[in-house]
Amino acid sequence: MNTFSTRDKAILIGLYLSKFDKDALKILGFESTKQAFNTLGYCIGVKPASIKNYRDEFDPYFPNSRKGWHKRHLRDYCKKLLDDFNQIDFSDLTAIIKSFTTKNNEIEQIVENINKKDYSESVAKRLITGAAAEEYFKIEYSTIPEFEHFNLNDTTKLACGFDFHLTLAANYYCVEVKGLNELSGSVSLTEKEFLVAQDIREKYCLFIVSNFRNKPFHQYFFDPINSGLLFKKTETKIIQTTYLTKI
Repeated sequence: MNTFSTRDKAILIGLYLSKFDKDALKILGFESTKQAFNTLGYCIGVKPASIKNYRDEFDPYFPNSRKGWHKRHLRDYCKKLLDDFNQIDFSDLTAIIKSFTTKNNEIEQIVENINKKDYSESVAKRLITGAAAEEYFKIEYSTIPEFEHFNLNDTTKLACGFDFHLTLAANYYCVEVKGLNELSGSVSLTEKEFLVAQDIREKYCLFIVSNFRNKPFHQYFFDPINSGLLFKKTETKIIQTTYLTKI
């Protein structure tokens, strides 16, 4: 299995977006390059401008309408990845990009192979509402006055009703992160998230990252249940098909 540094990931994404251009955007479900820069950049923990810069650096090596950096010599570490990955086809390079940007990518591949559906829209949506928004929080949380000097603990895999546990001595906050593609939209809390927020009140923070389509920004709400936000309870009935056998 290949292991990539953060810089290598950013370079490969830039190469991928340069070489496959509109096809890359389509299969991942992005509506624009800016949305792709924002989402994929924050997803791997780099600034969106880094993704754009790497794409521009590779542009002179692939047929597209952009000029790229014609006057700049390709940097050695970029050239190495170009030499190593230039012959990889669209499908295989897409799989590599998904492997370090999509949560539970192996499970995603199994589901995609079984259902034979076009998952492009949901891939982009999951990145925006999941990994990209969470990585944005990791980068930006220390700039928030209430969280200054706090230690960050990632609890996204614990299914405990919040994504991050911030601590400073005996003080703490539980933070649930949500992402939106547009300037505004609907945000939902699971029953567990709602109950935890209701229980610990001002120690619970709902952190919203909006506008991945253009330029992401954040807003946050302590004690969200009592903050003036109106939450409407909805219930969904699921019909499940099972197959029974006798042993």
